[in-house]
Amino acid sequence: MSTISVSSTMKVAADADKMRREGIDVVDFGAGEPDFPTPDNIKQAAYDAIRNNFTKYTPAGGTQELKAAICERHKADYGTSYTPAETVISVGGKHVIFNAMQVVIDPGDEVIVPVPYWVTYKDVVNFAYGKCVFVETEETNGFNLTADMIEKAITPKTKMVIVNSPSNPSGAVLPNDEFIRIFELTSARGIWLLTDECYCRFLYDSEPFSIAAQPGAKDTVIVAGSLSKTYAMTGWRIGFALAPVPVANAMMKLQSHSTSNPTSIAQKAAVEAVRGPQEGVGVMLAEYRKRRDYVIDRVRQIPGVTLQVPQGAFYVYPDISVAFGKGGINNTMDFCERLLSEAHVAAVPGEAFGTDKHIRISYATSMHELERGLDRLHKFITGLA
Repeated sequence: MSTISVSSTMKVAADADKMRREGIDVVDFGAGEPDFPTPDNIKQAAYDAIRNNFTKYTPAGGTQELKAAICERHKADYGTSYTPAETVISVGGKHVIFNAMQVVIDPGDEVIVPVPYWVTYKDVVNFAYGKCVFVETEETNGFNLTADMIEKAITPKTKMVIVNSPSNPSGAVLPNDEFIRIFELTSARGIWLLTDECYCRFLYDSEPFSIAAQPGAKDTVIVAGSLSKTYAMTGWRIGFALAPVPVANAMMKLQSHSTSNPTSIAQKAAVEAVRGPQEGVGVMLAEYRKRRDYVIDRVRQIPGVTLQVPQGAFYVYPDISVAFGKGGINNTMDFCERLLSEAHVAAVPGEAFGTDKHIRISYATSMHELERGLDRLHKFITGLA
């Protein structure tokens, strides 16, 4: 346990919540959580499940009904051809990634992780006694990952490459042709490619894409998917894996001794989410686009602060190093602590994602909150001496 750190995003949320309970007016840019309510049809499916007494255990890896529905949805969205036997339903996308690491990574195996990375990757690799090999991407190049970068990091110990596109925290989207080159590289070397598709439906300038649709991908690709962001179901805790049968079976075996099945009621709601109307996804995306454009414009008005335009997800990742050396601020941890305590704005420091000049701002909140929070951020930075 000494190798595991507390999730920085969860810590920011807890700190902000504590201040609110103390009566302090906090603007929270830390949460990676849609501010939209779960759609009514999904909630109704949960009510129906309770009324119909669908409240017992299900198979540890999820119901056949939900597995089939996930396969249908993934095929409709991305052109894949998975079956229920290649599908595992877990307690959120994070649980999928944790299980995948436990069943694939042996002690000493290397896992290539692009930087910036989602906070959990590093810790779940450590927990499996693996070793993270970090591949630095450049902000000036839009945090774009390339097959050449991956190839330079491969060693005889490389067991897996993780790709998260759209990226949390940067919002970068890997071009399809580059994603295919990465797959061809890992496939030829017999290396697992874990594709984290948490934000795959939230793209601003391109169509949804899954590397798992490529010929032969099912042999070495593990898909980690989630309903949390796509359907505003973060608290329902439903994620899914699409993987070769031996990997899927191993993940279910492990899960049978940890959480056992995901909540039966949430599984019924998830069936409705993926089989029911999909228009709500487009509504959320349109609102996120409006907020993104507003945030970009406002952040760029702050002297010395720079940022790349995110192509997906719902975060911006500005470079705030202009504040370093002022008022005792030496890094993004200092910056975020002072921002919260003095300006009452919660953001996540870049150190949590492997960089030392950035903060993550979530725009999955109302325009009113964005206006208030960015006013405070601007005033805080320009007021540093």
